[in-house]
Amino acid sequence: MQKNKWPDSSDFQGFNEPIGEEWSAQDMEVEGEIPAGIEGAFFRAGADPAFFPIVEKDTYLSGDGVVSRFLIRDGKVDFALKYVDTARHRAEVAAGQALFGAYHNPYTDAPSVADVDRTTANTTPIWHAGRLFLSKEDGHSYEVNPHTLETIGPWTYEGKLRTLTTSAHPRFDPETGEMFIHGYEASGPASRDVALCVIDRNGELVSEEWFEAPYCAMLHDFVLTRNWALFPIFPTIADLDRMKAGGPAWVHHQDVASWVAIMPRYGKGSEVRWVKGPNGLSGYHMMNGYEEQKEGATLFHIDQNVMETNIFPFIRDASGIDASPADIRASLVRWTIDLNNLEAGWVETPLGPPGDMSRTALKDQGRPYEIGYYACYDPAVGPPVVHSVVGAGFNTLIRVNVQTGELITLPLGPDRAINEPVHIPSPEPDHEGWLAAVVDTHSTMMSELWFIEAGTPARGAIAKVKLGRRLRPQIHGTWVEMKDLQASIHR
Repeated sequence: MQKNKWPDSSDFQGFNEPIGEEWSAQDMEVEGEIPAGIEGAFFRAGADPAFFPIVEKDTYLSGDGVVSRFLIRDGKVDFALKYVDTARHRAEVAAGQALFGAYHNPYTDAPSVADVDRTTANTTPIWHAGRLFLSKEDGHSYEVNPHTLETIGPWTYEGKLRTLTTSAHPRFDPETGEMFIHGYEASGPASRDVALCVIDRNGELVSEEWFEAPYCAMLHDFVLTRNWALFPIFPTIADLDRMKAGGPAWVHHQDVASWVAIMPRYGKGSEVRWVKGPNGLSGYHMMNGYEEQKEGATLFHIDQNVMETNIFPFIRDASGIDASPADIRASLVRWTIDLNNLEAGWVETPLGPPGDMSRTALKDQGRPYEIGYYACYDPAVGPPVVHSVVGAGFNTLIRVNVQTGELITLPLGPDRAINEPVHIPSPEPDHEGWLAAVVDTHSTMMSELWFIEAGTPARGAIAKVKLGRRLRPQIHGTWVEMKDLQASIHR
C-alpha cells in the first residue's frame, strides 16, 4: 500500500503533477483583445487528487473532481477553481486521507466507505435548462452553482432516474433544446445494461429506456441524429469476478469484436439493432453523427476518433499491450452504415490525421455539417511531452472540413500542449465564431487561455489570458453564453 507519495508515472508528473489548491483571480492580464462577441463563461472539469493514493498504481482519472470557470465580460476575465464537493471528497477530507482504491473498482476501497458514492464528478461540465452539472460516467452528476462554484449535490431528476450512472457526454438537439444522456453499467458494476434518457428543454426527464450490450464496455460517448441514437461499443471490458479479486476494472481485448447499437431516439430498448465490426478497436470521442436519405436507403454517418487499441496507458498495462500513445493510430474517420443492410457492417472513410477531443458548433450537432475541430499530436512539430490523461500532449489544433477534406492547422511548437478546445458561437450569422482552449507551456510551466478565430486558426491566438501559474490539464469543458448564465436557476 502506497502512502505519502505520488505514483511514479506520467499521470503525476510535469503538468500532471497534482496541485491541490482552490483559488481565484480577477481582471487577469490579457495579451491582445478579446472580441466583443465573446461574453460568457468557459467551464472546465478536471481531476486533482487531494490525498496520496492508497494503491501502488493509480491513474490521472481517479483524481478528485475540480471545476474551474473563466468568466469573460467587457473584454475582462475572472477565474475561479474549486473542488466538486462529492460524497467521496467529503469522506476523504473528514478522514484526512484517501479511502478509495483502484480506478473504477469499489471492491478495493476501505471498508468505511463501502456505502459511499465513489464518483469524483471530474470529467465534463454540462449546461442544460439553466443548471450546471459536473459529471463522470460512474455515478450521477453533481449540480454546481455556476456563479459561486459551490456544490449543491447529486442530481437525479427528483429521484426519477433508474440508471445508477449517467454519462459524461450528453448530446443536445439544437432545435428542440432536448438533452439526451446515456448510462452504462446502469444496474451496477460490470453490468451490461445501458440506459438512454431524454430530458426536455425545461430539464424534465421524459423517458428512460434500457438495452443490453454484448459485454460491459467503457461506453464513453455516443452520437445523436434527427431520429436515432447510435452507440459505438469497443472491447474495453469490465469483469465482475476480476474486480472482486482486486484486479483492474478495465481490460482491452484485441480479439473481441466492436459493435454499433442503433436505437430510435424516442424508441424502446427492445428496438435496438446491431452492427458488428472489426476486433480490438477503441474510441472515446465522437465529433458528430447524422443520417442521410440516399437512393431509397437510410445511411448513418458517425464521425469519430478511432484507435487500433486503447489509448490509456493504465488500461494497456492491465491488458498486456505494449504500445506508446504517440504510435497508436487514432485517425478521424467516418463510419457509414446502411440501415437496410446492417449485416454488411460499416464502411470507413478517413477524414483527418490522428487526434482526439473533437468538437463542432452546437448548431451542427446531429445534422449534416461541414466543419469540426480537434487536437492532434504531430510528430513533425516535436517529440511528445508529458501531459494529460493519455500521458502525451497534443501540439497542434486542427480545423477540418469533413465534406471537402480541407485541413487548417495551428502547430503550437514542441514546447506547448493544447487542451480540448470549445466552440464559441458568434452573434454575426456569417462569422464562424471562435475557439477557446487552455495552452500549457512546458519550459515555463505556465498555462494561458487562448482565443482563436474558428475559421482561420492558422493565424494563432487573437488574445491570450495570462494565468501566471500552472493548471492541471482539463478533461472536458463547455461554453455558456452570458444571457444563459444570467438566466440560470441559481444566483
